Amino acid sequence: MFTTTLIIAVIIISGFRIANEYDRGVVFRLGRFRDVKGPGLYWIIPLVEWQKRIDIRTRTVTVERQETITKDSVTVKVDAVLWYRVVDPAKAVIAVENYSLAVHQIALTSLRNIIGQHQLDEVLKDRNTINKALKIIVDGATEAWGIEVELVEMKDVEIPEAMQRAMAREAEAVREKRARLIKAEAEQEASLKLSEGARQIAENPIALELRRMQMIAEVGAEQNTTTIVLIPSDFVNLAHEFSQLLNQKTTAQ
Repeated sequence: MFTTTLIIAVIIISGFRIANEYDRGVVFRLGRFRDVKGPGLYWIIPLVEWQKRIDIRTRTVTVERQETITKDSVTVKVDAVLWYRVVDPAKAVIAVENYSLAVHQIALTSLRNIIGQHQLDEVLKDRNTINKALKIIVDGATEAWGIEVELVEMKDVEIPEAMQRAMAREAEAVREKRARLIKAEAEQEASLKLSEGARQIAENPIALELRRMQMIAEVGAEQNTTTIVLIPSDFVNLAHEFSQLLNQKTTAQ
């Protein structure tokens, strides 16, 4: 009697399970899905029920470097990182044999496909859009397995060396074009300012004389050994007329 009681007690005690906060127990009874247990202490029927423990924490999957061809026929090598977690432990056990391997494989194929749908410039400059599109594709495929994809990020894009040199030449040409445009705009702005200044001087001749006096003051401030004095044009014209009058008077005598 005591032995029988002890055996029954051992069997009952053996049915207790403890699941951590990040674990869930998918319980089967005689081969059929019964319930999802945990976290904490719970009990399953010994010899009749068994469980599959699932970790529901976020997992990181490294998608190894893939060689693929872009939409504009450029061969590139791309790698990525995927973050996902199990949101439905029952589906993760029942719907797919190995959900971790399945997520990895769907990420590989989706990465190759989505790179083939974009041109090289888009892959290099618009990664955020590609990451979002890749996340939607992988998340849609894994939803039936009880998996939620939280984030997908492309780590690196490797392009052929010849293409790198071509892109460097293109970037240099773009920078040179931008520099020439800036210089042309500066020259155009300067010419407009000079034209405006000339117009104002023509309307007010005294401004030219004031400018000459300012230049004399600036030259004197530099402590130069030679100073150039600008004579007003009106004074030069007056001196020329006076010289002609003297010549005429001399000739008459």
